[in-house]
Order: sequence, then C-alpha cells, then structure tokens
Amino acid sequence: MPHNLFLNERHANVTKTYHVEKDDTLVYALGGLGEVGKNMYCLEHDDEILIIDCGVLFPGDELLGVDYVIPDYHHLIRMNKKHKVLIITHGHEDHIGGIPFLLRQVKIDAIYAPRFAKALIQKKLSEHHGLETTKITEISDESHVKTKYFSAGFFNTIHSIPDSLGVFVNTPNGTVVHTGDFKFDLTPVGTNADYQKMAFIGTIHPDLLLSDSTNSSVEDFSISERTVAKEILDIIRNTEQRLIVATFASNVHRVAQIIEAAIKCERKVIVFGRSMENIVDIGRKMGTIHIRNDQMLTPDELAYTPDDKVCIICTGSQGEPLAALSRIAAGTHRFIHLKPGDTIIFSSNPIPGNEDSVNKVVDNLFRAGATVLTKSILTNLHTTGHASQKEQKLMIQLIRPTYFMPIHGEFKMLLHHGRTARDTGIPEENIFICANGDILILRNHKVLPSNWRFQGDDIYVDGNDISGLSTAVLKDRRILAENGLVAVVIAIDSKINKLLAPPVIVSRGFVFIKDSQALMKEASFIVGKSLEERMKEKTTFGELKNCVRSTLEPFLYKKTHRNPIVIPVIINSRQTMEEIQKMYAKRTRKK
Repeated sequence: MPHNLFLNERHANVTKTYHVEKDDTLVYALGGLGEVGKNMYCLEHDDEILIIDCGVLFPGDELLGVDYVIPDYHHLIRMNKKHKVLIITHGHEDHIGGIPFLLRQVKIDAIYAPRFAKALIQKKLSEHHGLETTKITEISDESHVKTKYFSAGFFNTIHSIPDSLGVFVNTPNGTVVHTGDFKFDLTPVGTNADYQKMAFIGTIHPDLLLSDSTNSSVEDFSISERTVAKEILDIIRNTEQRLIVATFASNVHRVAQIIEAAIKCERKVIVFGRSMENIVDIGRKMGTIHIRNDQMLTPDELAYTPDDKVCIICTGSQGEPLAALSRIAAGTHRFIHLKPGDTIIFSSNPIPGNEDSVNKVVDNLFRAGATVLTKSILTNLHTTGHASQKEQKLMIQLIRPTYFMPIHGEFKMLLHHGRTARDTGIPEENIFICANGDILILRNHKVLPSNWRFQGDDIYVDGNDISGLSTAVLKDRRILAENGLVAVVIAIDSKINKLLAPPVIVSRGFVFIKDSQALMKEASFIVGKSLEERMKEKTTFGELKNCVRSTLEPFLYKKTHRNPIVIPVIINSRQTMEEIQKMYAKRTRKK
C-alpha cells in the first residue's frame, strides 16, 4: 500500500486508505519503483489506460540464465477489453525494452514515441516475428495526444539520448506530470530543456508530479556534457598511439562527441559491439551522429592503418564478459590485439555491483601494457544523465505540484527524493512513497492512497519466452549450481508390483562417485527398502517417485549437509534395467 513520507519515516503500521470509486482516476506503477529499470507507469480511468514507458531490467548474477526482467502484465491482460495507449518518453532499454513482450500479451491501440526512440523500437520489433509492422506515431514537444478521457502534451528534457520528453496529462480528476529521465545542463549537447514550458505548467499547479529519482542522493549539480567532450578531445589530441574508448552505447550524445573529437584529431573511427553498431547506424540515419563513410574503418582496414590515425569505440565499460572490451582485454577479440602504448578511456562510471568486473578488465589492460584512463577527481570523463538533488529541486520548483510521487529508483532513492520534495515546501502528507502495484486515487484534484493494489511482481524472461520463468525454475537453477543433481533409476514390474533390481544412483555436480561408493551403496539400499515397503500395497508411479524423494533427500542432507535435486526415473522393463546396470558398472570401473 502507498505510504505518505512522514508515515514511512516514523515506521507507522497504519495509514488511512480509501476505496476506489467508479469515477476515480487511478495512478500506479507496474515497474520502476524499488529498482532502477523496467519503468512502466499507468493512468487508468473507466475503460481507458494510458501507459507511460515499457522497459526491462537487466538481471544480476543471482538470476542464472535470465536475459531480462519485465513487469508483470497480469493486470493489463485482465483488463484487455479496456482501450490502452502507450507513450514513450525516450529510447533507453529500461523504458522501451519490454515493448515486444507487452505486445505479445496485451492489445495496445496506439504507440507514441519521440523520433530517436521510434527508430530504436522499430529496430527492436523487426527482430520479433509478427511485430515488424506495428505502427508507431512520432511525437515531439509540440505534439498532442487525445483520447476519450486523457489529453497529453509534452516538453523537452535533457538526457543522455536525443529526443527525451516529459509528459503532461489532463485527466477527468486532475493533472499529472511525468518528468521522464532528466537532468539540467546549462550548456547541453543537443536540444535544451524547455524551461519556459515547464514554468508555464507550474502556473497551472499540477495535482501530481512523478519525477526521476535515480541520483537523489547526489547533492551538487552534475557536470555538463560539454565538459566531458572537452576532456575527451584534449586526451585524443595528446595521445600519439592507438586509442580505444569504452562507453555506454545508450549514451548517444557521448558517442557522437567521441566521434566528433576523433575526426577533429584526424583519426578514423571503427565501432565494435552489436549495441554500439546499432546506435551509430541509427544515429547517422537520424542526423544525431555525423560521420562520413570515408571517415570510418572496416576491420580489414584496421590492420594496416597507422595507430595514431585510429579511434576504436566499443562496448564493455561495465566489464560485461562477452562485450568487446572484455574480449580485447582477455586477448580473444577477433580483430584487436592490445599493444604496449595503447590508451584506453573508460567514459563511464561502474554501475553498483559491477566494480569487480570492471576492475578485472582494467587489470588485464594494464598487464598488456596499455594506459588506462577512468573517471576520477582529476578527469571529467563521464557525467550522468539523471538529475541530482539540486536539479530535482529545480524541477519541483518549476512544476509546483500539489502532490508528489518519486519514481524510477531503489527505495532509498525514492525516500531521498521524497525528503528533497519536503525541503522544497511540499507538505509531508502530500508525498507518497509507493511500490510496484500500489494505487494512488486521483479524485477531484486530490490524491489519496488506495486500500487495494495490483500485482507488481517480476517476470523472468529466458530468450524471447514471453511467459517468463517461474520462481521454481530459478530455484532449481540455484540448487543445481550450488548442490548438483542426483538421479535415481529404478526398475519395476508393474504387473507383479515388484522391484526388479536395486536402484541405480547417478550423481552430477553433487559428489565424486569414485570417492563416494559407500555413500551411494547405502543410499541405494535405503531407497530400495523404502520402495519395497511401499510396493507391498497397490501404488502409482507418482507415489513411488515421492517415496524416492522423501527417503533420499533427508538421508543425503544428513550425510553431506547438501540438498541436491533428486530426480527419480522409473523403468517398467526388466531388459532395459539390466542394460543400464551394465553400462553404469562399466563407467564406474573406468573412473
């Protein structure tokens, strides 16, 4: 349930909540609260739902084999008869990456996206069979989206990708502003923030502001993107050997500046990494990245181009094992082999949790004799695309909302942002710290916490599987990684309800068979006795499997203090079992 800020800080157990009434407008998030990623915010009134953004979250190491984490679309699927419109604020994966999975399950009447985001979404949908022809309407700060109950306008913001928008929505019960991802930069690269329009919106006193919280614990203004550009240009100008620059592919403005600096220093550019190649290709088509074909190198040309005429731009600034820079550092890249004197620039900060991976790559680069430059108090090689506390205060002062809901951030970030809003003068009782699925009621220009919430769980995606992976599957993967697997092969004759031979136990990743013969023999004996007891009466295959698990699992834990996955295999054939026993005995002798 949503909480007012002052209730959270006093750890109160109870807050007054309200029932949803027929004419209420609902405001809720299905993703983006308590996490940095999978942003998805919804306004719902009667038979319409206005969705703002549809992103993914990239999993940590604990989610074995998971490619993406997406919001739970259960509520939207359940409301499939309602009309739905999707508005995109900008083209980063945590705001557009979930669109293919949403379209597979939910009927969306219309998608609206700014120019650069539209190109990225179209590229993404072209890789998903059946979604290639999805219509996307381009929007800008001058656009207007009108539905039966909602009316949306837009204003330019500054972010690390072109065509980033904030959204202003009129509803039957009041006005809502969604900032999108933003920062304030007084010397920006690309389009400036529309301060005048934000101030004009502020004269209307919107009822509710939803604002980006990612950098809410950072106090000072972030440095300008132009400062970073100047630093990178100086380094390139003063570097005499080959230059390799690693940055986020999604930071389009940074990529554009690196390319511009390389060209100024008469270096030719080559790009490695699929995401980086896609961004540069789309950026050139959109006119955001300016570079001619003759100013770029092919992999074949790289081999005989002088080192002082080369600038390599690649992915891998976060130490991702399969990214280009990691393979360069490990000496496994197909086209690039490090030389003493190479200069490597990390134009990024490690995302929390990636520090060890980044440090490992940096260490390997140093071992190869390269010079490695990272962001420090002496170098301005990176700046964020998200607002700091002072920039967040400026946004609140410009918009001047009555109620405030921090979004896009971990809980501590939301809480920091809530305190920042309180410091600007928003009453504590008007600040709501919510979780995914919590509902705020917008009723006659008032925002009230609801006594109801929607399902806001994570869905784990493996490949393009839109059903997601169940918690049980992830649990099994963790058990397999930590404790291994034990298969128990039992042969029975169901006609006479009799065990034909002692159970054969096979282990993988649990214990070393050769050193554990006594354990396996004892386990086989115990399981066999238990099965014989069970088969004195009429039974089923399912009951026999449960008998194996309930007997073997506690025995193995008692002996080894480990809980492997136990898989019973029942063979209702004497001949097959004899063949398996011979094959297993032969393998055991070899070991």
